[in-house]
Amino acid sequence: FRTRKSVTMAALSAVAPVLNKTLVVSTGKVANTNSMMVWQPHGNKFFETFSFLPPLSDQEIARQVQYLLNNGWTPCIEFESADKAYADGHGWSNLDSSINACYYDNRYWVMWKLPMYGCTNPEEVLQEIRACTSSFPECFIRVAGFDNIKQVQCSSFLAHRPSNDRSFAPVNGRQVGTGGGGGGGGGGGGGGGG
Repeated sequence: FRTRKSVTMAALSAVAPVLNKTLVVSTGKVANTNSMMVWQPHGNKFFETFSFLPPLSDQEIARQVQYLLNNGWTPCIEFESADKAYADGHGWSNLDSSINACYYDNRYWVMWKLPMYGCTNPEEVLQEIRACTSSFPECFIRVAGFDNIKQVQCSSFLAHRPSNDRSFAPVNGRQVGTGGGGGGGGGGGGGGGG
């Protein structure tokens, strides 16, 4: 004959004990409030990847272009004047971009020539950045990487800032208070173009 194990309702509804163990992710360094900063929200305009860094050298730009090429992305050079480069307002359309998902004016810059399909050498891109900078020295110039299969922009970075641009400040100049260090946001980037 069979033995039946009796299960009570109390056993079914019992809650498993909760462990009060907190998971901690650490970089191996002791947390230090002095190394943190509060980002200054006013006047901290910035662009794409690396825009918080000082201007990139030609060698650094070439490395970033090589990254685009290694991923199979097509480099494209774009430029825009300082008064239209930032998309921080509602622009000429006066549409409130906070209620229109993915819409803001000035999101498209003027393209320098055509995208560089078939480009295999970062030096080709550097030559075009120099030519664009020579023609439009008082414009922002960026390099974007497009995936021609997915039809999307995958990366972009600033390659040149106008000489009269005052929106870049070192990371330490972009924080509130007197403490140094800590991450930072916004500003510079670019350079190298001429």
